[in-house]
Amino acid sequence: MKVSMLRSAVAIGLSACLYTASVNAQLDPLTVQIQPQAQSSLLVDIAKAGDKLVAVGQRGHVLVLEQQWQQVPTPVVTQLNNVFFLNEKLGWAVGHDATIIHTNDGGLTWSLQMASIELEKPFLDVRFFSEQHGVAIGAYGLFYRTEDGGKTWQDEFHQELLFEEDVAYLNEIKQQDEQLYLSERAALLPHFNRIINLDDDRLLMVGELGLVAVSDDMGRTFSRVEFDYDGSMFNAITHGDDVYVMGLRGHVFKASNLLNDWQQIELPVESSINGALVNGDDLYLVGNAGIILKVDGDKAELVARRQGENIVSVARNNKGEIWFAGTKGLFQLPK
Repeated sequence: MKVSMLRSAVAIGLSACLYTASVNAQLDPLTVQIQPQAQSSLLVDIAKAGDKLVAVGQRGHVLVLEQQWQQVPTPVVTQLNNVFFLNEKLGWAVGHDATIIHTNDGGLTWSLQMASIELEKPFLDVRFFSEQHGVAIGAYGLFYRTEDGGKTWQDEFHQELLFEEDVAYLNEIKQQDEQLYLSERAALLPHFNRIINLDDDRLLMVGELGLVAVSDDMGRTFSRVEFDYDGSMFNAITHGDDVYVMGLRGHVFKASNLLNDWQQIELPVESSINGALVNGDDLYLVGNAGIILKVDGDKAELVARRQGENIVSVARNNKGEIWFAGTKGLFQLPK
């Protein structure tokens, strides 16, 4: 299975990197050195936490924007790939080595909830549905659930998302070699890249190999959506009555919330699309090669381009400021 995808080592591009555990990454509780240049280092996600923005990235870096960006200590030195806030106080960030950290004060302080160097898989996204109930997803079908606010996490194996031939293969070897079965099972599912809430309480999950799947039971079971593209999808977002999925080499598609009749959005570039932002009536996309696009109907126009960097995430705070994160850190567009 090809293992190239988003949010990993920058040396060969965010969308074409091996998803393995960070080299020499070790847990080092609350001793991460504050780095003077952290704001301009690799940062791969931004989330809104009340009046603040919180960004996460390499070496366990977390930065918080109130009046200005300020780095805060964290209990890990592994790369953090995604951050999610349920409200202005409660948030979770996930990353390499199956790491999950938690904050209950809007990102100012963090505690470790889970990490496993032995898993050798990164979490790529996390979402909570209430203060107690949430899921974290990642590479090779990594899927964990908590129902106690993250005090404990249980793994789930979503066999329903396997290809039929893989199901038959697993059933065959399970009777012969339990260890081989467990080893193979851990590598057959595609990477789960992003999970979002749809407007009708369903969940949508996108990933590698053209995975688009929907769940109506809080992610306990999924059904594949018919989707005529087999490349990686890195992100998804709702905008009005439409659902957008986006990913490899400039492939962006939209459909109604019925999730059928997918329509491809025409882009002026072929760069991979990593993130999106709804700003009023407008939808913006960001991606590799420093592109920032605005979607207009079934097309997108180039708004700006920053040479020599990849843009991974974008967010807007309550002041109306739009911030971007990527391989060269955090920035705003000139006014």
